[in-house]
Amino acid sequence: MDEPIVRAVKLRKYFLATKHGILETLFRRKPLYVHAVDDVDLEIRRGEILALVGESGSGKTTIGRILATLEKPTGGELYFEGERVTPSNVKQVRKRIQMVFQNPMESLDPRMSVRQVVEEPLRALGLSGDERRRRVEDALTAVGLEPSIFNYRRPRDLSGGQRQRVAVARAIVSNPKFIVLDEPTSALDASVQAQVLNLLVELHRAYGFTYLFITHNISVARYIADRVAVMYAGKIVESGDVRSVMSEPRHPYSQALLKSVPTVERRGLEPPTGEVPSLIAPPSGCRFHPRCPYVMDVCRREEPALLGADGVSVACWLYGAKRVESDA
Repeated sequence: MDEPIVRAVKLRKYFLATKHGILETLFRRKPLYVHAVDDVDLEIRRGEILALVGESGSGKTTIGRILATLEKPTGGELYFEGERVTPSNVKQVRKRIQMVFQNPMESLDPRMSVRQVVEEPLRALGLSGDERRRRVEDALTAVGLEPSIFNYRRPRDLSGGQRQRVAVARAIVSNPKFIVLDEPTSALDASVQAQVLNLLVELHRAYGFTYLFITHNISVARYIADRVAVMYAGKIVESGDVRSVMSEPRHPYSQALLKSVPTVERRGLEPPTGEVPSLIAPPSGCRFHPRCPYVMDVCRREEPALLGADGVSVACWLYGAKRVESDA
């Protein structure tokens, strides 16, 4: 499980801030860009579940779409199974990757039957009709949907939980090497969320899939993941074994996220204070420094590197004491 199946090196994704386009044209200003993902290094090991957590707008979904090869990065390098992903091989790489989206009603074609939806990834593999039918039946059975009942139903005829099971069946039917799960339970009722989470865990155990599980829900990440990466304003600020990060978070942002989750011992919620920074003009230095209770001068001036110790990596000047002392 130590071999990385996915590796991102200095990954960047900038989007043109189109709402400023008219003014930029009139006054001939430089275009403005949203720094959705900025110099991110990330490894996902074969057979593991890595949870990517953070507030809305932190860049989690953008990373997921890049790793699923649905978005082209602005810069950096992406490797899949040791091979660098390039325009010449991206279509072949994409055949080994699937993605489950947040809202199944938006990701399932309403004109298709359940069988057609699930079968869709198999058409690119050139399989015979009999083989495709067998695989569709196996996938539907694996997610708890009886093929004889659901084959010819439409997405509108299904409950939210059933639609997401269809989306999961579509993702696993081609036996992919890597699956990106983008908030796959957030649009579901609490009881249905638990059912889908348990299903994903069962499929992982049965088939050994590698997951990137994107979520803003710390409790869900704690339940499902082997490792966790905490994202803030386009940057990874902490990563490591889920138990280590959840029990003793080191980065102040990770600590704030954990304090916002109720526990038996702590029922009062303490969400992170302050506002999420603009990704068009992100703060200098550490991007969390305007909200950080431990901010120092160096935090405003210089961006901390993501450094590892004891299986946990953290980007924070609180753990760069020697550098801070040398600047004093």
